[in-house]
Amino acid sequence: MIADGLRLALTTFTIAPLRPGRVDRATAAVAMSVAPYVGLALGATLAAAGLGLRALDAPPLLAAVFVVGAAAIVTRGLHLDGLADTVDGLGAYRDAAGTLEVMRRPDVGPFGVAALCLVLLAQAAALTPMLGRDWPLVLAGVATATGTGRLAVTLACRTGVPSARESGLGALVAGTVRWPAIGLGVAAVAAVAIAAVPGRPWQGPAAVAAALAAALLFTRHLVRRIGGITGDVLGAQVELATTATLVGLALSPA
Repeated sequence: MIADGLRLALTTFTIAPLRPGRVDRATAAVAMSVAPYVGLALGATLAAAGLGLRALDAPPLLAAVFVVGAAAIVTRGLHLDGLADTVDGLGAYRDAAGTLEVMRRPDVGPFGVAALCLVLLAQAAALTPMLGRDWPLVLAGVATATGTGRLAVTLACRTGVPSARESGLGALVAGTVRWPAIGLGVAAVAAVAIAAVPGRPWQGPAAVAAALAAALLFTRHLVRRIGGITGDVLGAQVELATTATLVGLALSPA
């Protein structure tokens, strides 16, 4: 079950070419519990790619855009798609059924386009000064952001949070994660965050805490608005929490 859960986590959050294994709520619980660690590893990989460009004398902004683009590629754009669909649904100002109907549509509306542009621009802008720092700070900063993004998913899948639909990813993972697993994920991401900002060991954990607080409020709003979480909502949580963390890390001297 653990191996199948790890496989499910990797195939859900990355483009890792793994064969599908057992998929049920037990393996989903494992997958959503280990999501923060997948995020930390993914962030370290993306940071290494950005540092490689910097070693070739690429400007920080170019390296930042590359990292943001690589993040979209290695996740198949699924989280960005979830963000666009969720914002389109919320922007439609319909009842729960109408909102879910809008979120299910394959097209992207103006609210979704605006959200994608703002999130991608914010991520690149926040990464630019970070990629001008020493390599340990870059590794810790990018890993903290991507780890927090996936930790927001773990938090959204905690016991007591329902699914907005009877089928789909949300129905599979909703309510599967217990608080001890969330606590371990928070500790792991916060430990990495301590080293993310030069001279300010408190700022990284504070950025993580602020992003998770916003994620909690966002989940609460969606439970009231549409009755629970969906796969699109989880994708939106990844992108919004990642962006909020990057912004929190960027609000400091270079």
